Amino acid sequence: MNAPPFIVRPVNWLATRDKLAAVRRTVFVFEQNVPEELEWDQEDERAYHVLATAEDGTPIGTGRLILQCQIGRMAVLRKWRRRGVGSAILRALLALAEKEGCAVVHLHAQTHAIPFYEVHGFTSCGEEFQEAGIPHRKMELSLAGQLPRQ
Repeated sequence: MNAPPFIVRPVNWLATRDKLAAVRRTVFVFEQNVPEELEWDQEDERAYHVLATAEDGTPIGTGRLILQCQIGRMAVLRKWRRRGVGSAILRALLALAEKEGCAVVHLHAQTHAIPFYEVHGFTSCGEEFQEAGIPHRKMELSLAGQLPRQ
């Protein structure tokens, strides 16, 4: 099996925040019109982050796990979507959650992304709500010692 043309790895916020921020700014602020002041919060400094990079080192995707076992800020640059980058980021975040002892992981999925998370075992719970002007639903996954495999 061929290796993917990208790498996903855990990174430190302070050491890589410019790269992480570049991806998030492109996807959330520019593409989805999330106000800049809503994109950044105090959780970034405390969260676990993963960064996906192309073979040449260019940042192409990111996500984070905050200490309350919540995945968020998953973003993949447009030209890299539907190429396995989001799935690889999610698997890396779930592995971090398992290491941290999370029994259940939750996230706020944009409604268009619900099928993506369902493929990875997440289930919707609760009503639809607005976050930064975008419709979302809460989703959960019980880790129970079984993470989705590649």
